[in-house]
Amino acid sequence: MGWLIGLVALAYLLLPSTALAAEVLQVRSGTLLQIGDGNRSYAVELACVAVAPADDAAAAAWLRQALPRRSRVNLRPRGSDDGTLLASVQRLAAGSGSEPRLDMGQGLVAAGLATPLPNCGG
Repeated sequence: MGWLIGLVALAYLLLPSTALAAEVLQVRSGTLLQIGDGNRSYAVELACVAVAPADDAAAAAWLRQALPRRSRVNLRPRGSDDGTLLASVQRLAAGSGSEPRLDMGQGLVAAGLATPLPNCGG
């Protein structure tokens, strides 16, 4: 698992404008997703947001509605924490692509279920 995070981090450093396409396997909490990419599965924590413990169930429900199982997403890695990939996550439109991509962290903030973390722009 560590080599995967290292590889993702290296790709992010070498090609920062690229994103990794994957699919949602499970929403595990208000900020934690289980993501699949080919034959691999790994935990992804939403970067740049914090969810209060009292809001975790509501945030998880919001994510489950916004990211149904097998939803295609782009990941923009921002680091790792104890074997968990930290990333910005955007859902990919299923249709023509004319629909704007919503960043899940920003969506949680807009819904009043999370707060943005300082020094996390970009």
